[in-house]
Amino acid sequence: MEINYLKIIETFVILVIYLLLRGISNKLIAKNLSKKLIQESRGIIIRKAIKLILITLCVALLLIIWGVNQSDLAAYVGSILTVVGVAFFAQWSILSNITSSVIIFFTHSVRIDDVVIIMEGKDYEVEGKVMDIGLFFVTLKTAENQEITLPNNIFIQKMVKKV
Repeated sequence: MEINYLKIIETFVILVIYLLLRGISNKLIAKNLSKKLIQESRGIIIRKAIKLILITLCVALLLIIWGVNQSDLAAYVGSILTVVGVAFFAQWSILSNITSSVIIFFTHSVRIDDVVIIMEGKDYEVEGKVMDIGLFFVTLKTAENQEITLPNNIFIQKMVKKV
């Protein structure tokens, strides 16, 4: 049995990079949570999604390092992605809202308790206070004390003005 020190070193480097990326992503998420006053439960969901992506990449790289045939790995990954793609296509709005939730989390300037105006069209506006930014919906409370929920993908597509 021949010990391949290069593979062991490469495995160690991949694991260290994984741990560094996970730590950096956790710090970025924590920073965004406090900066945007978002609920911790939302941070947990984002952390899990990023952790899943990092683990998947790490496992794929480790399999390549340790000699799994790349064509076999590509066929396996392609099959899994096809099944997942068909499932998500059937539920495209769910995937769209989750993706929009991640975009809102990292890049949108709106925070909880901000008063915003959503431009629905030339003659129609919705004004309200942001009560919650969830995984699927943004919840607004109007001046008339009505609760309005907008899907995250719609919230990203509309022009939003902070008051």
